[in-house]
Amino acid sequence: MKPAVLITIGVLTALGGALYLSSRRAHEGPREARPVARAPVSPPRGVRTEITFLYSTEKQAWVEEAAADFQKAHPLIRVNLVGRGSLEAAQAILEGRERPTVWSPADSAVLRMLESDWATDAAREPLFAADGDAAPRPLVVTPLVFVAWEDRAEALTRARGGRAVSWRLVQEAVSSDRGWPAVGGKPEWGFVKLGHTNPTHSNSGLQALLLAALEFYGKQGGLTVADLLEPRFQAWLSALERGVGRFEQTTGALMADMVRFGPARYDVAVVYENLAIAQLSQPEGPWGALRVLYPPLTFWSDHPAAVLQGEWVLPRQREAALEWLRYLRSRPVQQRALAYGFRPADPTVPMRAEDAESPFLRMEAQGIQVDVPPSAEVPDGAVVRNLLTLWSRRVGNARAP
Repeated sequence: MKPAVLITIGVLTALGGALYLSSRRAHEGPREARPVARAPVSPPRGVRTEITFLYSTEKQAWVEEAAADFQKAHPLIRVNLVGRGSLEAAQAILEGRERPTVWSPADSAVLRMLESDWATDAAREPLFAADGDAAPRPLVVTPLVFVAWEDRAEALTRARGGRAVSWRLVQEAVSSDRGWPAVGGKPEWGFVKLGHTNPTHSNSGLQALLLAALEFYGKQGGLTVADLLEPRFQAWLSALERGVGRFEQTTGALMADMVRFGPARYDVAVVYENLAIAQLSQPEGPWGALRVLYPPLTFWSDHPAAVLQGEWVLPRQREAALEWLRYLRSRPVQQRALAYGFRPADPTVPMRAEDAESPFLRMEAQGIQVDVPPSAEVPDGAVVRNLLTLWSRRVGNARAP
């Protein structure tokens, strides 16, 4: 057969097949579309939010335990813990060296001082919210106390006729050239050695100065800058501070040195109640037993915590920070603070619980009290700043090498 004929037959055959298939599809109607195979779509992964919690080191053990448990329950929130002394942290925030999401100093006096210093720049927005969950609110509380070796504590209490040991008595004792016999102590004890921290670095040292000033004026609050400028007060405070052999940088270091060196270094020290409780929980050392003494007026370290309103805090960080603070203020975490010697900020958590976690009944023989003296009012930031300036001029500069 000729090639031309073969080509013609092939074309006609193909054309006929196409016409047949077309007519069949028209008769059967449209065919259902077959699904297209697609790769499985993974659910979107959660966004992890990091926040920085800048806090005073006195509550480090409680904070670290709480953070470990919080991370397990909230895997998408990472809490970066940064421990700093309260005054050091305040200065670092003011200068922009620290930019935390949440800040918790030891007490409201330092927070107010930073708030006052921050407001000197009118271009800045307020650092703290005035109200709401992000505003400063306490986490735990602990009062300032005296801790003394037992025989020294007994001598001071006798000198006060069994009443609370006052700052006026302490000032008289440390400034007397007669030493311990001036307040009923033994001559072999020598001069009265007082310990408190450097008030420009440590909050307990600042509180000690504020309490001494309030007692000098017979006030519970309302301390003014004019009070600090009074020459009689300045001379009285200088005499008190001459009885402090050295100014430790942290309250923890002060407590450790008192136990390590005994009454050769400190007869009496000013510390937080929670640190005294932690030490009283340890076995008695070579220097004998310690005793806690509550002054007639004390300061409550309320450990306020606030979400900062700095421009570096993102909205999602703010929400994560609020979740973290809600956790710290939850009843189980507040109750756990008792084990670390803190008083819960939640007033519904019982202080007198007879369980292993609460030391407030177990340590009554060492002077620990559930009911404590009234708290002094927190002064304005300007008063705090001027008191630190006065101390630096009259005491700190004189001790500088």
